[in-house]
Amino acid sequence: MTRLRWGILGCAAIADRAVIPAIHASETGELLAIASRSEDKARSKAEQFGIPKFYGSYEALLADPEIDAIYIPLPNHLHKEWTIAAAQAGKHVLCEKPLAMNAREAQEMVDGCKEAGVHLAEAFMYRHHPRIARVKEIVASGEIGELRGIRGVFTYNGTANKEDIRQVKEWGGGALYDVGVYPLSAARLIMGVEPEAVTVQALFSPEHDDVDMMASGLVEFPGNVALTFDCGMWASFRNELEIVGTDGTIVLKPSFVPSKETDDITIQVGDKVRREGPYGVDAYVAQSDQFARTVWGEEPPAYSPQDAVDNMRLIDACLASARTRQRIVL
Repeated sequence: MTRLRWGILGCAAIADRAVIPAIHASETGELLAIASRSEDKARSKAEQFGIPKFYGSYEALLADPEIDAIYIPLPNHLHKEWTIAAAQAGKHVLCEKPLAMNAREAQEMVDGCKEAGVHLAEAFMYRHHPRIARVKEIVASGEIGELRGIRGVFTYNGTANKEDIRQVKEWGGGALYDVGVYPLSAARLIMGVEPEAVTVQALFSPEHDDVDMMASGLVEFPGNVALTFDCGMWASFRNELEIVGTDGTIVLKPSFVPSKETDDITIQVGDKVRREGPYGVDAYVAQSDQFARTVWGEEPPAYSPQDAVDNMRLIDACLASARTRQRIVL
């Protein structure tokens, strides 16, 4: 069986915890190489996960003719540089969210990959889970009535780790980049249209390099429907998405990082409550397989690369609103 041959740039925790196991478990992929700026670190990861090759530089991995696709879990400020380098080396790219530091960078990445003739995808694994398609189906069916609002929360307390790159401003740190992207992208996906305006309040912490450690906001969509959200890296853990209609609600809890045992949906219409699932699906595996089938031309992209640019435009507006304490019209 043909398999997509993967290489990974960097030794990030998300790769260890989720993406490496997902590629190993996928129907379509095999992980051939990992690179780090430290050859010893790359060797250690290769031995830990049974990866055949390791490299002491990112350039060396990109020069490997046996690699078809690159997964990039590097800090946010390095996404653009190494996505474009991978594209120029003829490699397809799965880049961690957020795709870039801003919409301008994201557009340059999309254009660079298009010019090179390679597939680019933003690694929003939750979007590939079947329950997301099911949520859209329920909303479209009218079962919960007319859509009135969406509520999304994603918070955790990461302050114990003083070396966390998510607390470095120049590297793209902050709650909106790290976890706010989830409810924002989910609302855009469920609504099927782009928002009109945003108003965001944030805690920019001097103790944490002035990144937004907590943010709360209102995202206005056409038709007088809004997303209310909060996200944070200095708060108790919460992870929930609620879609509210005139006749009922849909709740995903946990929403953006479900396990195979907790990936269910709760639907309430009037006094009647039902639960669908659990589906028992690993969203990271689903993401890996969908990416490969797109590369092979068997399926269209689940989400266009331009969608990532649109999501970055929304993040840009949220950050601008939080910094200026003003409503930003998109």
